[in-house]
Amino acid sequence: MSLPPPNVKTASRLDAIKPSITLAVTAKAARLKAQGVDVVSFGAGEPDFDTPEHIKAAARDALGTPAVARYTEVGGVAPLRAAIAAELGRVHATTISPDDVLVSCGAKHSLYNLFIALLDPGDEVIIPAPYWVSYPDMVMMAGGTPVIVPTSPEDDFTMRPEALRAHVTPRTRAVVLNTPSNPTGAVYSKAQVEALAEVVLERNLLVVSDDIYRSLVYGGATYASMAAVGPELAARTILVDGVSKTYAMTGWRIGYAAGPTPIIKAMAKVQGQSTSNPTHLAQLATLAALTGPHEPIEAMRTAFDERRQTIVELLRAIPGVACREPRGAFYAFPDLGAFVGRAAPDGKVMSDDVVLCDWLVDSARVAVVPGSGFGAAGHVRLSYACGMDSIKEGVRRLREALLTLR
Repeated sequence: MSLPPPNVKTASRLDAIKPSITLAVTAKAARLKAQGVDVVSFGAGEPDFDTPEHIKAAARDALGTPAVARYTEVGGVAPLRAAIAAELGRVHATTISPDDVLVSCGAKHSLYNLFIALLDPGDEVIIPAPYWVSYPDMVMMAGGTPVIVPTSPEDDFTMRPEALRAHVTPRTRAVVLNTPSNPTGAVYSKAQVEALAEVVLERNLLVVSDDIYRSLVYGGATYASMAAVGPELAARTILVDGVSKTYAMTGWRIGYAAGPTPIIKAMAKVQGQSTSNPTHLAQLATLAALTGPHEPIEAMRTAFDERRQTIVELLRAIPGVACREPRGAFYAFPDLGAFVGRAAPDGKVMSDDVVLCDWLVDSARVAVVPGSGFGAAGHVRLSYACGMDSIKEGVRRLREALLTLR
């Protein structure tokens, strides 16, 4: 007898979810490189530096102990949670208990745990645009509704308090604050954070503080913490952080969150039924990162700053390109809107920024990420977490290709 075809219908909750555009661009560039094609990729948001030696040494030492092959507590080993609590307490000028820390498989995992634990169907989360590509999709996967608040280059891509207030409804649970920002490199000042804090208190909101780039600030900019505004703000802020960007540890996959006890416990419940603990070895390496010397970190930050200044200067020298100065993270976010609608020498029309970026990979062998994936059509994101030679050659290719469009 014949059997019916297998029922492989996937969950409808995924219908609105888009693959990460940054990962897609990076993957295409990697495929071309594997085929021997010379591609300069500005796609990946990860440092090109090696993990500092003292961190790798701690991991090598840990391999000699049988315990490293065993499970840990779901939320991470106690010494690491204590070190995280101390570090975040210092940065955010508040007292954090190690019991209110959850270590996860990257800050992305921490955010996913948070939205799953926090949101009921229809709950709203306010997200300033441009935004990191995964925020809206994570909110939707948790059953929530992302509410996008546009910002402008004139405001340095930061959200005004009146814009936040105007988008709050009875269903609003939280607002996302990412400073320094991916993709824009914008850094909120202390005064701006304090102004947003007034609205947070007035409307009884939670704050999702994504601080993964907080150590990477330049040109006199400083990181300003929402939790540090006062105890009433600390009590309603969930701090999300990790070692990926600051310590060049993207592949180690360690992030962490700290916040109100009920929320952290709920996040731990989610994690306990999904991944359980993060990799034991990576946790011990992270402990060495947080408690070890800071000199290698400052050396990387200084190099990023030099690259930042170079890439902005080169981009601004391209006729038709506007690029504000990023003051944090490691991304430039130029406006290429002047080239959308133009045609290549072969007649291909750049109908939008996605088509433009795809054409740039194929014709100029330079990979950049379209801004529409970040809620800012017409812009593109370039990661300058790559070598200076790649920056100079990549922007040269970008310039040459753009100037052929008519």
